[in-house]
Amino acid sequence: MSNETLTRCALVTGGSRGIGRAVCLELARAGFAVAVNYAGNQQAAQETAESCRALGVKAEIFAADVSRPEECARLFEEALAAFGRVDVLVNNAGVTRDSLILRLSEEDFDKVLDTNLKGAFFCCKAAARPMMKQRFGRIINLTSVVGLRGNPGQTNYSASKAGLIGLTKSLAKELASRGITANAVAPGFIDTDMTRAMPEAAKAAMNGTIPLGRPGQPEEVARAVAFFASEESGYITGQVLCVDGGMAM
Repeated sequence: MSNETLTRCALVTGGSRGIGRAVCLELARAGFAVAVNYAGNQQAAQETAESCRALGVKAEIFAADVSRPEECARLFEEALAAFGRVDVLVNNAGVTRDSLILRLSEEDFDKVLDTNLKGAFFCCKAAARPMMKQRFGRIINLTSVVGLRGNPGQTNYSASKAGLIGLTKSLAKELASRGITANAVAPGFIDTDMTRAMPEAAKAAMNGTIPLGRPGQPEEVARAVAFFASEESGYITGQVLCVDGGMAM
């Protein structure tokens, strides 16, 4: 990795825990300064930033609810003021409100779309102008295998993640001439706090759908994100990389 890359900054939404924290740490290992976004858990975000600093890079935390456009605009203003530039945007922030469609409220449908899809749109829009000015950028959207294949009880979540794929591909075509790539990483069943809370029978059933026979680790997703953030991926754009043990085949 070049010395120029070592000075670059990555902004990760939802970076306080789980996959987001793993992404922050992997990018820090690659030499990126890290802007850690969080919505509510300041202590967890601070722990992520401290772990990044321990790897020898600058890291700061920034509170913002990405479902609100004015907060996304402020997030980028503050990150640019703190780091001077934002070279990598990782749209990781997301929520779930699972329910079968007959019981799914409009409020819960909107909440998931507002955070997972519109939040990514607001952040991409805020990132596009400075990235176009510097004629370099990497946008990486965290989608999901359910955006490719659907899942009962997750019509809202699946719709938001499928929308992210379309957003990614369209952005890739819009921004390529300015040296900006846009790609997506689609995790499968990943071992996080959320999935650990599932009943053992449900986890066993989920593992049965994975050819590799086990859940993935957040670090395995993070390594795919770090690849898309790297110089080595410069000729790759508009792609969806599944990190799912073969689940979506």
